[in-house]
Amino acid sequence: MSDRPADRRAGFAEWLARQECTDCWRASNEGDEQDKAAWLKAKRAEEQTASEAWSEQYRMPSLEGTERAVPWGVRCRHQILTNAYTALVAEGTTSEAEWAEIEENARTMTRAGWWIDQRSSEPEDLAELLMAATGADRPTENPFF
Repeated sequence: MSDRPADRRAGFAEWLARQECTDCWRASNEGDEQDKAAWLKAKRAEEQTASEAWSEQYRMPSLEGTERAVPWGVRCRHQILTNAYTALVAEGTTSEAEWAEIEENARTMTRAGWWIDQRSSEPEDLAELLMAATGADRPTENPFF
């Protein structure tokens, strides 16, 4: 407590008095980690199933990447495109024809890492992000490229 300013010691001491000791906290939360892990695994499996069904429904191409990146990229692509559709078309001023162009451009992005990198982007930025993507993110028909 000596490292705290005098005017903050009383509040900190009060807060400490309400906390469990480290051993008690670990004992009470030991099962929580397993429960959280099981819940997260089930949630991810549910999201993955929904994302794969959505990808098939909208004829999205397979993504390329590592074993871990591809499923994550599929989930990110699903989330990005559905959020963008809602923000731009359903709630915004983008027409269905304009959206179809954005969607076709999104189909050319087959690198899972690109979708993962864009997962925090704003829906309004999607068209610009797709246009700014490099050739490394899109497939080429030239096998020697």
